[in-house]
Amino acid sequence: MAREAALAACLEAVLGSRSSANRVFELLEPLAGQEEPEDIVSAARICGRLFGALLERRELFVGPLPEQDASLDESYSAQDKYRIWMRHRYRDCVGCLGELMGHDAFQVKEQALCTLMKFVELEAQYPLIKIEWKGTLTFPCDLLKVVVDGLLPTTEDASLLISRFQEYLEYEDVRYFAMKAVTASIGQVMQKTKERPLPFYQQNVFSLISPINMPNKESEMVKFMVKQDNREELKFSKLQAHKQVFEKMWLTFLKHKLPPGLYKKVLVILHDSVLPYMNKPTLMMDFLTVAYGIGGAISLLALNGLFILIHEHNLEYPDFYKKLYSLLDPSIYHVKYRARFFHLTDLFLSSSHLPAYLVAAFIKRLARLALTAPPEALLMILPFICNLFRRHPACKVLLHRPAGPADMSEDPYVMEEQEPSESRALQSSLWEIQSLQNHYHPDVAKAAAVLNQSLSEMEDDISGLLELSAAELFDREVKKKAVDVPLEFEPVRGLFGKKNDIFAEHFSL
Repeated sequence: MAREAALAACLEAVLGSRSSANRVFELLEPLAGQEEPEDIVSAARICGRLFGALLERRELFVGPLPEQDASLDESYSAQDKYRIWMRHRYRDCVGCLGELMGHDAFQVKEQALCTLMKFVELEAQYPLIKIEWKGTLTFPCDLLKVVVDGLLPTTEDASLLISRFQEYLEYEDVRYFAMKAVTASIGQVMQKTKERPLPFYQQNVFSLISPINMPNKESEMVKFMVKQDNREELKFSKLQAHKQVFEKMWLTFLKHKLPPGLYKKVLVILHDSVLPYMNKPTLMMDFLTVAYGIGGAISLLALNGLFILIHEHNLEYPDFYKKLYSLLDPSIYHVKYRARFFHLTDLFLSSSHLPAYLVAAFIKRLARLALTAPPEALLMILPFICNLFRRHPACKVLLHRPAGPADMSEDPYVMEEQEPSESRALQSSLWEIQSLQNHYHPDVAKAAAVLNQSLSEMEDDISGLLELSAAELFDREVKKKAVDVPLEFEPVRGLFGKKNDIFAEHFSL
């Protein structure tokens, strides 16, 4: 407290008289980062008050800043010399605060961030550039770039500090220029890596850009940090300009190789939070194609984006169904993205114009994989297969082939074949479903037995089954009411029932 009181007294002296201007170094000294965190926080807070007051009082030099030595030239008035000198001290303060955003103590980082953003707001109101014509941009882009660079370190996770910054992204102009700053940062940092991922840096970029809330309509863009009468004439007031910057930022981010875990995070939000706000969503085709070819859960997640591009933007994907068929492996019944995958697969197989051999290959592969699937997955996949038969009656030959294979050893279907047309699925039968009719779980056996009967025309609604988990299935069984099961044809009459009375009467005679 004594240190803060001393700094406050120094602040009053500097603001009270220009003769005490040199005491500003006493305020800047703790910002070197060698002090205790509490002292650094106090100094940053005091410096915020000092330079905030100087900005409001217009006591910082406005225009291109001369070199400090050049400011001694006699062509400058004493007042200008003071303003130039103090503007250099302000620049020193900004540099120190930018470095403090990488301090070990979070309280120091947070105070540095908040002080810099206070300067951004004040510079927007009291610009340090000369306004030579109406419509001159007065937003402090360079200062905001210092903040963005501080939020994106390459050697540590900055997600906590980034979350503190999110409130400022609610301003339309801050969001616009922050996105431009992120794009510039990615270009500067990633070009040095020679396509080698930077996990911390790329994760920080994702943490910063993924929560960005883009406006849907230009009429929603009402919250600006810059208070200007001619704001409507400025580019960052237009929704189209925001979409262009948003699109460029994401394309710049995704053109570099990502760590595997980050691929999943990006793909989970891509279809909802990115593609709808791009001017040209088709530009994401290259990224989605690469992700779709990686395999595993990443390929499953890439389906969402590809579905949007194929169905809404009429893009063609060569061998799409061949790749989708290759994704069917034992893991699909166990991954946490199972519901999303089968929802999209259901949509892709909904067209009645698909060839019978293709749908039959999907049915057969799903049935074969079902032999090792858990009950909760089987209760979803059996109605799924039934729906495919309803849409594609030509595939019912798999059900009505009495002379078909009895087991796997006689089955002509080639499970290892990656090309659906070469899998010989239409020459096979669904003996796998017949096997599931003897499943230990009664609900699974009952669902498999449906294929023994004539299928109704109405498709089964599988939406409620996609998210079914083992825990829910267990709870469902536990909550079932016990039913009294008769063990004899005639009810028990008890030890001294009617029969005993007849026996006693016979002996009494």
